[in-house]
Parts: sequence; C-alpha cells; structure tokens
Amino acid sequence: MSFVTWLYLYASLFLVAAVVLLPLLTTGLGGFKTLGDLRVNPFGLPAQWIWSNYLDILGSTRYWQMLANSLIIAVLTVVLTLAVAAMAAFTFAHVKFFGSGFLLNYFLIGLMFPVATAILPLFIRIRDLGLLDTYWGVVLPQVAFGLGMSIMLFRKFFQNVPHELFDAALVDGCGYIRYFWHITLPLSRPILATVGIVAFVNSWNSYLLPLILLNTEGKYPWPLGIMVYQGEYSTDWQLVLAFITLTILPTIIVFFAAQKHIVAGLTAGAVKG
Repeated sequence: MSFVTWLYLYASLFLVAAVVLLPLLTTGLGGFKTLGDLRVNPFGLPAQWIWSNYLDILGSTRYWQMLANSLIIAVLTVVLTLAVAAMAAFTFAHVKFFGSGFLLNYFLIGLMFPVATAILPLFIRIRDLGLLDTYWGVVLPQVAFGLGMSIMLFRKFFQNVPHELFDAALVDGCGYIRYFWHITLPLSRPILATVGIVAFVNSWNSYLLPLILLNTEGKYPWPLGIMVYQGEYSTDWQLVLAFITLTILPTIIVFFAAQKHIVAGLTAGAVKG
C-alpha cells in the first residue's frame, strides 16, 4: 500500500469517525452547560462545568423507573424476537412445504412498511386485545415489526451451516427439533448476538409506540422521559442532553461488548465456504 493510499484511507476513516462521534460528544458536553451557555456555545467546551445536571438526574427515582421500564420492554422484545425468528428462519431454511416461498415473502414485505403507517389499526387491535397501557402492548408490535429483518438474517446464516451436519444428524435419527436445539443454535451465537443487539437497540430507542400505547407515566420508557423537561413555554435543553447521554450509554456499552459477535454474524452468510 502506497503512502498516498494509506493517507486517503486513514483520512476517510478519521472523517467518518468524526461525523459519528461529534453528535455524541456535543450531546455529552451539552449536559454539563447552563442553558445560556448552551445557546451561545452549543459545540464548544462548557464555560463552567455544571455537574449537578447529571447528578440530579442520577438521583431521581423517576429516571431509574424509566430505565427499568425500557429494560423490561427491551429484554422481552429481544427474547421473543430471537425465539420466533430463529424457529421461523430454521423452518424456511430446511423444511420445504407448499407456500413456503409466499409465506417468507409475506414476512419480508414487512421491511417496506414503517411503524407509523400502521399506527391507527395497530392501536385499535391493541385496544381490542386489552393490552393498552401494558408492557406487552408495546412488546408484541415491536416483535412483529422486527421479524422481517430478523428472519432474513437468521435464514441466511442457517443456510450456510454445513449441510453434512444435517445429513449426519438425520442418519443418527435426529429430527428437526433436536437438530435445531442441539446443533444449529450452539453454532449460531454470532447471529443470535447480531439479531439480539439490533432488536435491543430498536426497542430501547423506540418512541412512537410507547407514546401511543402507554398512558401511565410510571410505565414510560426513557424516550418519553424527555417530555419531563419540556414545559409549555421553554425547555431545559441542558437537562435533556444530560438525560439522553445517560440513557444511550447502556446501548453503547452493549454494542461494544458484543461487537465481535455482531460483525461475525453479519458476515457469516456473505461468502459460502
């Protein structure tokens, strides 16, 4: 690699990193400022470091309650998404039956429709099921809207598991269910981590569904907590930025902890061996 190519490569990487990190740094630093300092100096270092913005939020019972609500909803969403998508994708990858192609395409069509397009019929259905203002009323739609992408990722991975393992398992009398539990899933940790992190982050950052389906403040997840700092005539933006910084840290930590598995899961089906 020539020096010029090396220079262009690292300059491009530095530019991409700056574009990604600048909003995060600006948000984090904004939480240390006063409202006046934030208005006149939105991107620079604080003129005076106001640690109480963060400490007051961390000392608030409401913050921890909203964090717990977000965690409950996200964990339920991840568990159900992994269970349903993995079993469905395994079926589409290994079991041939009439209408399987149509049914798979039906699931994948869901990738084309955002949540906002179905919010009215979804609200009516959740109301009729008696799930309004409950965790499950938010979890089940999140799982449904995430199935298309999850099934697509799982199916591609399962198709690239060596078929000789499947043939050997059938010869030994291993059925589809035992093959799925004892052979496929133990080999699928990278894609499980990938789909799990995607489902977790999408659920953790979800705003529209909780806003429409939850009415009790005690059940609000953290995205709705931002409204606490918004008044009729003004908004405490420094507290909003501090609140956002504290609540996005868990997803950043989870992402970096599972980064190796995420990359392995996304690239596992790219090339057939």
